[in-house]
Amino acid sequence: MLVTSQPQPQTMSTANSSRWIAHVDLDAFFASCEQRDDPALRGRPVIVGALPGQRGVVAAASYEARAFGVHSAMPIGEAARRCPDAVYLRPDMDKYRQVSRQVMAALQSITPLVEVASVDEAYLDVSGLKRLLGPPAAIGERIKSVIREATALTASVGIGPNRLLAKLGSEHRKPDGLTIIRPDEAQGFLDPLPVSALRGAGPRAQAVFRRLGIGTIRALRDCDPERLTTAFGRRAALGFLRQARGEASAEVLPGRPRKSISKETTFQQDIEDQAALRAQLVALAAGVARTARRERLAGHRVTLKVRYRGFETHTRQRRLTQATQDERVLARVAAELLADPRLPQRPVRLIGVGLSDW
Repeated sequence: MLVTSQPQPQTMSTANSSRWIAHVDLDAFFASCEQRDDPALRGRPVIVGALPGQRGVVAAASYEARAFGVHSAMPIGEAARRCPDAVYLRPDMDKYRQVSRQVMAALQSITPLVEVASVDEAYLDVSGLKRLLGPPAAIGERIKSVIREATALTASVGIGPNRLLAKLGSEHRKPDGLTIIRPDEAQGFLDPLPVSALRGAGPRAQAVFRRLGIGTIRALRDCDPERLTTAFGRRAALGFLRQARGEASAEVLPGRPRKSISKETTFQQDIEDQAALRAQLVALAAGVARTARRERLAGHRVTLKVRYRGFETHTRQRRLTQATQDERVLARVAAELLADPRLPQRPVRLIGVGLSDW
């Protein structure tokens, strides 16, 4: 099987039914680990993250807690109001990483083409396994089985002709679900989904879609491309349209876990005002934190990147004693790094925030 160095989009008209990508998503991973290890927590709402009365957010919520409307990234105060009787626990990242390694090792028993996407997610290229394991449904059941045997945890699995459809499939029937999306079924699966299901459709993009009157992927697919380009810019508009048509990479890259998360912005005009720069750091930190929470990552190292005229670039870093995915911590530390008197006191062209050292 050929693994190319560049992502290969799969369209609905050209997708090969023999190409199958699986996405594995462990169900309520942090909370499920705690319920597995403490029988007294089973069947009870469990919320992992900050503790009530502290500043911070929900890192993971058990399905019992989700019944009360609690979800990851929710401020912990709101979670406590919705579900005051839940068990609140601080994250045990060492435990979760160890369980994650067991899961990934179990997946390697099915195929060596496993790409770790986060501590609780992975992509597998399961093309060509039909002779050994059977059709996609049998492969999906085998994936779920090896995870359950190795860790006593459940996972939801999506299998489709590319990464996008596999990922959306794993989200379709949680928990403990299995969804197979065949190429000739893909458009029918995509069309009724909300545009918020697409990659890159964050809060700002969703606000634009609402202004355009676009609520579903079908409505996006039918929208005038020029109208989308005016609203989003050519690159983003094209990316959304490709997803709406089911076009995405079918490449799986083993052994390439994410090393860092970063967000940066380039100003149209150089900025010298420190208050404006700190405000931009808050926005960038929020973006980094959203990605970290989505990928179940918490980092010890915060990096500030500052670029001046002439592409003169400086970075500052600080290692934290406790891993974080909290945007307030990221913004505060980045602002403190920006105040370093050794940085040039000149107008800034670009500023960025990064998180690493899991």
